Amino acid sequence: MNIFKGIIISILITLILLFLFSIILTYTNIGENVIPAVIIIATVISILIGSSISTIKIKRNGIINGGIIGLVYILGIYLISSIAQMGFGINVYSIIMIILSILAGMIGGIVGVNIKK
Repeated sequence: MNIFKGIIISILITLILLFLFSIILTYTNIGENVIPAVIIIATVISILIGSSISTIKIKRNGIINGGIIGLVYILGIYLISSIAQMGFGINVYSIIMIILSILAGMIGGIVGVNIKK
């Protein structure tokens, strides 16, 4: 249940961050070439926060639970985007996103387990 909670929190934070970025992108003259970097940063921050929050109550196996949150999150997002674009392919960008998502989840899990109430 905590893993599901972490994934939902991560998705909500991602949506908020990307919405804020879209507003910034609309009303400023920031180039569209920064979009991939912003997506990576928003994803990593979201997974860090989501896995930290979800592992606070667990108090053990934070690295495993956080890694699972990162993996399930990114695979879910990747599958949805592949269906929406009607194509399934793995490239260097996809591999980087998967690795960073798992690492962010593991780090967030470690932080969450070690937070004292």
